[in-house]
Amino acid sequence: MKRLDTKYQVVVVGGGHAGLEAALISHKRGVKTLLVSMDKSAVGRTSCNPAIGGLAKGQMVKEVDVLGGIMGIFADQSTLQSKTLNTSKGRSVWSPRSQIDKNLYEKIAQLHTLDVGLDVYEGEVVGLDIKNNSVCGVILKNNIKILCESAILTCGTFLNGLIHIGKKQIRAGRYNEKRSKGITEFLNSIGLSSGRLKTGTPPRIKRSSVDWTQGEKDLGDKKPKPLSYRTKNFNPKNEPCFAFRTKTETHDMILKNLSSSAMYSGKNMATGPRYCPSIEDKVYKFKNNPSHLLQLEPEWTKSEQIYVNGFSTSLSEDIQLKCLKTVDGLQNVEFIRPGYAIEYDFFHPSQLKNTLESKAVDGLFLAGQINGTSGYEEASSQGILAGINASCYILNEEPLVLKRDDAYIGVLIDDLILKNTNEPYRMFTSRAEYRLQLRSSNADQRLLKYSIKYNLLDKKTVKMLSKKIKKTQNMVNMLEKTSVKPAEINNRLISLGEKEIKESQKISNILKRPSVLIKDFNINNEKSQGLNSFLENEILFEAETIIKYSGYINRQKEEIDKIKIYEEMIIPKNFDYNQIKSLSNESREKFINIKPQTVGQAQRINGIRPTDISILLVYLRRPFHVK
Repeated sequence: MKRLDTKYQVVVVGGGHAGLEAALISHKRGVKTLLVSMDKSAVGRTSCNPAIGGLAKGQMVKEVDVLGGIMGIFADQSTLQSKTLNTSKGRSVWSPRSQIDKNLYEKIAQLHTLDVGLDVYEGEVVGLDIKNNSVCGVILKNNIKILCESAILTCGTFLNGLIHIGKKQIRAGRYNEKRSKGITEFLNSIGLSSGRLKTGTPPRIKRSSVDWTQGEKDLGDKKPKPLSYRTKNFNPKNEPCFAFRTKTETHDMILKNLSSSAMYSGKNMATGPRYCPSIEDKVYKFKNNPSHLLQLEPEWTKSEQIYVNGFSTSLSEDIQLKCLKTVDGLQNVEFIRPGYAIEYDFFHPSQLKNTLESKAVDGLFLAGQINGTSGYEEASSQGILAGINASCYILNEEPLVLKRDDAYIGVLIDDLILKNTNEPYRMFTSRAEYRLQLRSSNADQRLLKYSIKYNLLDKKTVKMLSKKIKKTQNMVNMLEKTSVKPAEINNRLISLGEKEIKESQKISNILKRPSVLIKDFNINNEKSQGLNSFLENEILFEAETIIKYSGYINRQKEEIDKIKIYEEMIIPKNFDYNQIKSLSNESREKFINIKPQTVGQAQRINGIRPTDISILLVYLRRPFHVK
């Protein structure tokens, strides 16, 4: 077997969103890193929907950004339309989202790897070299070994990928891209457990074949905000998307031709994403719904190729086309590419630590769809954490562990390793019990301390964000100390339908009223050198939010403090659960399979009861609890 001349410390396998984040952050931290991709021209490819961010996902992009990641920057530089979602609800769940130019995003990503000097190698990894239970290298299909001390697998949908379009099956990782074979088989051979999942993508249609006058135009925000704290100038295009709707005729045709769908043809297919269903699922499972929304989105600037969001499908190509032609405005629609479902291998994430390192093999990390997730942002979030922790492994540093009250990324990792997903995992705000304090507007306040500790951001950015955080707190302090007289505010309160005040009150007390905003007071926010206009505006918004949510947040912090003791109570790696005879067989089996690292994790395993934890605590205090 030949060896590559250069030895690397970290090798990242796969150049999608997870792989790119992992490789770039590891490289940034001074660790000699190699990114291996089956196709160099596909590095950074946004293979499905042309958007970054969204509900809960926008929060994760902001978190990745504070941790030194690049998804937000690339999205800002390629934005076609920017919008904050969920603004009709409480601001804790407001979520930024950007329609992007997919071609430009990919180009920016690849140029960035060149600019920073990241080594990229084109090849197919089929196995690992493991000695003494530690990674020593990766093995390529062409029988070349690349020596390394750590490997990060971010293989997306490529592991034994199988595309379904009606009854037609295509062995591929993505449309017109070959699949990867060998990694699954190797990992299975060393005892790691895998499964199969399914996801899908809708058709791409020709812009010129659509009657746009019959769609409802959807534009972005008039005052858009960037996804990255490091973006100084953000004045994106505002290219419209258009909403169309299916009809009874559409649904009848789908139901009549369900047998042409791979998912309804009787084949034994893998589990698909519950929260991003195919059009067949929508019509079949929600038969009383007379219409479903289709959002037509451009894939790049004035692109002829249009993404039909809401029409993910594995129907045969001819039936897909006939169904779309029943929609008003799409009577003459033409395909560029049909929609399809794809099955692929994944590895049960309960086999990972909360650092995303394998519990079985030292130095082996997994990130992205290989862990059973769905979505660019979930992949990017895992990639940044895996990259940081692989570099920590090399540098002999304490790994970064994000808790559920730290970040949505912490919720994501905790859910994956404890709940052991049996369907593609997608993040929602409802998954985070501490979402009131996991806002998109305070990602810097929550995570900058980790960026400083692990040297993830440049000094200029750290200084800028530190100044913003300090100024935000100063603004909160001022609002809590400053009073206003009735004559200064009552007219405004009356106009808002609020009750007048009869004596001077602190501004913070009045701000807690739902309809009162900081702009209703004569607040002088002096501009700071080094802060752009977006950050200056965030200071006022975030100070206002902190005050409005203060009561709820303080109660949540009390809850977090109460359970903190269990989060810090370590369960030894070789703890012998078989000695605990008073545990039920089911509970014992869950503990043995998942191997929780702390008592806090043990509490959150599905089906584990408070009595199980009480019994566990008794045995943890005994001196003979390990094998």
